[in-house]
Amino acid sequence: MVALALVGIGIVMVYSTSAIIAGDRFGDPYYFLKRQALYAGVGFLLMIVMMFFPYGILKRFAYPIFILSVLLLIAVLIPGIGHRAGGAMRWLKIGGFTFQPSEFAKLGLIIFLAYLLTKKEERIRSFSFSFLPTILLSGLVIGLVLKEPDFGAALFLTAMVLILLFISGARVIYIAGSFLLAAPVAYVLLMNAEYRYKRLISFIRPWEDPTGTSFQIIQSFLSFGSGGLFGLGLGEGRQKLFFLPAPHTDFIFSIIGEELGLMGAMAVVVLFFILAFRGVQTGISIPDKFGSYLALGITLMISLQAVINMAVVLGLLPTKGLTLPFVSYGGTSLIANFIGLGILLHLSTHAERR
Repeated sequence: MVALALVGIGIVMVYSTSAIIAGDRFGDPYYFLKRQALYAGVGFLLMIVMMFFPYGILKRFAYPIFILSVLLLIAVLIPGIGHRAGGAMRWLKIGGFTFQPSEFAKLGLIIFLAYLLTKKEERIRSFSFSFLPTILLSGLVIGLVLKEPDFGAALFLTAMVLILLFISGARVIYIAGSFLLAAPVAYVLLMNAEYRYKRLISFIRPWEDPTGTSFQIIQSFLSFGSGGLFGLGLGEGRQKLFFLPAPHTDFIFSIIGEELGLMGAMAVVVLFFILAFRGVQTGISIPDKFGSYLALGITLMISLQAVINMAVVLGLLPTKGLTLPFVSYGGTSLIANFIGLGILLHLSTHAERR
């Protein structure tokens, strides 16, 4: 299975990129590896469960799932309940583990949108009956994510919602209008937060501040540049040695390029392409509209995030803080993607029977 191949690559690369950091920070070079393997095991079991879980139940419980997603996002913002790290309130802590509700909210929003777009199918081109309610309810989730703050995830969710509306047949003029209205809001949010503004400047002019805001992206360039065609060899990368920040999370693709070379990086791209192709194939082959939107939404959730992550690492987009699905270290993201994959596999089996 393509996703399992990505997870396998991810586990190997998480160890390769994090062993030095884990040894220095926790005194255990296997710290991140063990946790990622645990997350992968939990995610795999949940994927198996969802493969046999009737997706019609998700349709019946779409509203409760949406409400639960909203409540978890609200809980994150409550002092004493939400866990602050890196200047942001994005986590809830249970025992020794933390998780990001926004990762599950992505999936919850897709389930809810699939239900909403199916319910309003006959008048999908209506502004007041279909488009506006969809935008307002989606905006509630996006607004809460933005409040954490997680600007990158909020932009990702906005793009996902607008693409799903386009797929469903909503009027292009409404979608374009929403984009034009959102643009000045995004501009204000960007200019009012110095770190966001600096990220944008480092994207536009990365070589002006090589030891400051542009340090991470320049180290990423050096990773890819030193990897060549076949790479320096697994475990032989140099940028992970306290040069490239977040080598096991957001910028793991850089180390793949350095250690496995262009060929290794292209292999990962091909795996994501196959996953996206099969997901779209499943989505368009299901006669049931809810199942179709659900399959396309999950495929979009995984593939769009992968494209954005790789584009950021290559300097084609400003830094967003989004992980590479199935590959980067991160328990919530991995488990949420496994659950989505299980639903997608169930839909695929259903489509084949039809």
